[in-house]
Amino acid sequence: MYASRRAKIILVNTKKSKEKLNLSVGNTSAQEIAYWRKHNRLHGWMEELWREKTGEEGDFNCEELQLELIDITNLEKAILKNKLPQTEGFFFGGDSYEDYEEYYMVDDLKFVKEARQAIMEGDEVIYNSWW
Repeated sequence: MYASRRAKIILVNTKKSKEKLNLSVGNTSAQEIAYWRKHNRLHGWMEELWREKTGEEGDFNCEELQLELIDITNLEKAILKNKLPQTEGFFFGGDSYEDYEEYYMVDDLKFVKEARQAIMEGDEVIYNSWW
């Protein structure tokens, strides 16, 4: 599971159309800003958000989830209140709350800070996972 920062860029087409430049928004390559291994509760929180945003019922695997500022704020609240949902799956192993406060919480809050900064600077923040 990882999160990345993807900068938006403006692409300028040099061909003029009725004396105006054609502008479009594209994306640069992604820069990883967080990586989690077997953090079942964070993944469960992201999966719930993905289902809410997309209405999808399938597997939440190899799916990009763009996080908005409100999502980051809600995630931060859930982290601080230890309200990330218990999520099961063969690939997770044990519950990631066993050592949450001394390991995962620090990394999760660091991610929140970096994600918030990236969004404030106009970049996209994307969560993705693969197993």
